[in-house]
Amino acid sequence: MDTQRILVSDPISDKGVELLSSHPALDVDVNTGLSPEELIKIIPNYNGLIIRSQTKVTAEVLAAATNLKAVGRAGVGVDNVDRDAATNHGVIVMNTPTGNTISTAELAFTLMLSAARNIGPAHKAVLEGDFKAARKAYAGIELNDKRLAVIGMGRIGAEFAKRAQAFGMTVVAYDPFLTQARADQLKVELADSPDAALTGADVVTLHVPLTDDTRHIINAERLALMNSGALVVNCARGGLIDESALKAAIDSGHIAGCGLDVYEDEPPASDHILFDQPKHTSFTPHLGASTNEAQENVGIQVAEQLRDFLTTGEIRNAINMPSLDASALAEIGGYLDLASSLGKFLAKLGPVNPDALRVSFHGDIAEKDTSLVSRTVLTGYLEAARPDGQVNIVNSPAVARDMGLEIIESTVNAQTEYSELIIAELRKGDVRYRIAGTIIGQSPRIVEIDRLFVDTNIKGHFLIVNNDDRPGIVGLVGSALGTAGLNIANLSLARNKSEGNALNVIELDTAPGAEIIDDLSKAAGILSVTAIEIE
Repeated sequence: MDTQRILVSDPISDKGVELLSSHPALDVDVNTGLSPEELIKIIPNYNGLIIRSQTKVTAEVLAAATNLKAVGRAGVGVDNVDRDAATNHGVIVMNTPTGNTISTAELAFTLMLSAARNIGPAHKAVLEGDFKAARKAYAGIELNDKRLAVIGMGRIGAEFAKRAQAFGMTVVAYDPFLTQARADQLKVELADSPDAALTGADVVTLHVPLTDDTRHIINAERLALMNSGALVVNCARGGLIDESALKAAIDSGHIAGCGLDVYEDEPPASDHILFDQPKHTSFTPHLGASTNEAQENVGIQVAEQLRDFLTTGEIRNAINMPSLDASALAEIGGYLDLASSLGKFLAKLGPVNPDALRVSFHGDIAEKDTSLVSRTVLTGYLEAARPDGQVNIVNSPAVARDMGLEIIESTVNAQTEYSELIIAELRKGDVRYRIAGTIIGQSPRIVEIDRLFVDTNIKGHFLIVNNDDRPGIVGLVGSALGTAGLNIANLSLARNKSEGNALNVIELDTAPGAEIIDDLSKAAGILSVTAIEIE
């Protein structure tokens, strides 16, 4: 394969860089501290980009990154990547959600303990010689038997909950993706809203990304739902908390204090409104992932992910398309070429400007994760329908959405002749046109075109001929192709007796020219001729 070039624009562990450099198909440059202008100038030379939090991958950077395939973030947050622009440009964005799980959970738990027991102000008082006064001033809060609200029950939230349970806390969790079965496994109470989780809580810890929906998820109204003397802990993103509302709640005495590692504006000003609290506060400078182990882990993890994507196509921890690990790739990889060809055939034979594309699955494949198969059908369709080179597996859903093309995925329960079947169908008003394929042995085959049974390869040079169902047509077509010096590699004939027409799917060794297509189209009994080339 061609050499893939990777730019590491923020510092990662040496082991991560070595992992990339040792691969014969990868060429790695480490160039940190680049200005936006410098990055824009050199980014066209690279297929992969590894960042941490310093590099800003803006729409302007992505517009210049004409060869970029993937951005790997060594860490969880991707606030510094314009995800919509990345998707529109067909660039996969991957993060490393597991590399700093333990370090962040441990820091958040430490901040809770520190705020509860006044470690920060007590430490300061001891250093200033106020030992006796500090013993009276900084009585703490016990965590045993307290109610903890965890907002965001992913990996970090779950690790925090385990530690809290060991301290005798009762845990209630809110996460829109948390099932009751998973909540039972974690031995936590499942809340159906942030309000329900916070009502009666003595501590809240936040472990969700910053989005339009989660910005200021902790506000004055929700702070009021918590018990008097409660604590607020945040190691996720600063914008999750309305800091003015938190300040007012602490000043009123309703909230005892907070432990914060992140802030709405970073770095926070030295006169930040929360820094004047004398008790139950603990502040750190965005240290969630700052352990030796975490730095090593995320550097190695992002290097592995980018290496595997650029060399094998394996996709892990992508945030703008379905992931496809090695086992899933082995399970569905054989269907992807078939899916792409189904989409390309549809683009040439189906109605133009359709309203919807439906991808349906029958048999064993319906039991697998077929999201990437459906996306591959869509991508194949768009590549053939809009051959401008601007569509790929990453941005095809966004392109379809801009076109107003509805995408539907379903399973089929009807009996068929095949143990597995993928059906791709275009709908435009009342018109429907469908193509189906399967894998026979190890060979992907197209077995249906517009409900007529055929048997043909998925790649090559094709003529699709619709004609009257009467004697002499096949001979006429064969003679014309022979005269034009075109050799037939395979021919599949299907008849529609009820409508009196037939379909010929002809595979050729070489592409037919425009003249033969025009001549055949004018021949008596020929209804339509379509040339299709699929590589």
